[in-house]
Amino acid sequence: MMAADQSAYAYLAAYPEIAANLPGSESAWLQQFRTEGLSVFEAHGFPNLRDEEWRYTNLSLLNKTLFTPTASQEVAAEWLNAFRLENAYSVVLINGHFSAGLSQLSELPAEVAVHSVAEILRDNPQRLQNHLGQAVGNAEHSLLAFNSAWFADGVMIDVAANYQLSKPLQILHVVTSAEALAATRNIWVLQAGAEAEIIETYIGSESSYFSAAVNECFLAANAGLTVYKLQADADKSCHFGGTYVKQARDSRFAHHNFAFGALLARSDIHSDLDVASECQLNGLYLGSNRQHIDNHTRINHLKPHAISREFYKGVLDNRARGVFQGRVVVVEDAQHTDSEMNNRNLLLSTDAEVDTKPQLEIYADDVKCSHGVTVGQLEEKSVFYLQSRGVDAEAARNILTFAFANEMVDKVDNAELKAMLLEQLLARFPAISL
Repeated sequence: MMAADQSAYAYLAAYPEIAANLPGSESAWLQQFRTEGLSVFEAHGFPNLRDEEWRYTNLSLLNKTLFTPTASQEVAAEWLNAFRLENAYSVVLINGHFSAGLSQLSELPAEVAVHSVAEILRDNPQRLQNHLGQAVGNAEHSLLAFNSAWFADGVMIDVAANYQLSKPLQILHVVTSAEALAATRNIWVLQAGAEAEIIETYIGSESSYFSAAVNECFLAANAGLTVYKLQADADKSCHFGGTYVKQARDSRFAHHNFAFGALLARSDIHSDLDVASECQLNGLYLGSNRQHIDNHTRINHLKPHAISREFYKGVLDNRARGVFQGRVVVVEDAQHTDSEMNNRNLLLSTDAEVDTKPQLEIYADDVKCSHGVTVGQLEEKSVFYLQSRGVDAEAARNILTFAFANEMVDKVDNAELKAMLLEQLLARFPAISL
């Protein structure tokens, strides 16, 4: 068993024993799906700097440690509840495994079905056959293929037609073991006219682990989904989170991505837009010390009259590195597309670095598309202005930096989540404390 990237050999060598414990082993189509993912990973290993979509992000850290699947464990309730939203339904995954005991779903309405993916694959795997791998394929990149082969569980959400979920559904991804691999595959389906809000929270009680979560989302006609993602993983962990969306006509998808944690983090947000559908992507990434935070977005305008808006901000200090790769594709048939993309970055240190690559690929002639990028430091004239009003230099810089970052938090409508984000923002980035 030989991989193009020999450093991934340890994962391949360990896979047969791992595969024996994965759910759905008796399902032929699922085994074929996993085998295809394993083959892609075997051929390519983890993505490397030679891959255009990964040219700014070095994943060698994944090759230095063999992260392995770990069973669910007990979690201190007080610690977990610090991240649990009170006014929300909640699903808890421990080390990548659904925890019915810690989840709070007893009052969930009948119109919303929430189940463990592992349970479905054991009892009725055909239920996922028309969704698994349909929003994104293994060929997208080899880390996705890795997830396809290794995932052990996840969350299946199905919202009935024309039903509006009154409270958010929070999914808490918790890792409690050192050098653990938490690989999950989540399927979210909103039937025609349905509306829901999902809040993803990624946390860990150990310093070093690998969280790899893939979400496949399917929005039927006129459905609306808002997703908030708080990535607050432990300091030495690795994180990959991918959300891939299929939007039917007149559907609405909004994603707010807050990347504060992990030593190495990559986030993919991709969406395919149908006629008159809408997509809004907002993001804030904060990096300090030697953190590396990579954001990769792609919006595919496939049909006419669709609208997309994208706004990402980054704040980087010390020797942190940020990456923003935003790509908007407008195919020939997608006339009357309206798309805007903006990325702004603030560097607080001469050693901090950001690589930003906005891309517009337009094959239609009647469209309105634009993009903008800024990379800079705090304006001294603004610092001087505050000093002239009696604010000392350090406080002035703190105020200006906080205002820059807080613009993205202000876009959050959920008051409880907004308060948690502000707390995380200040805790992860003490340089901007007021």
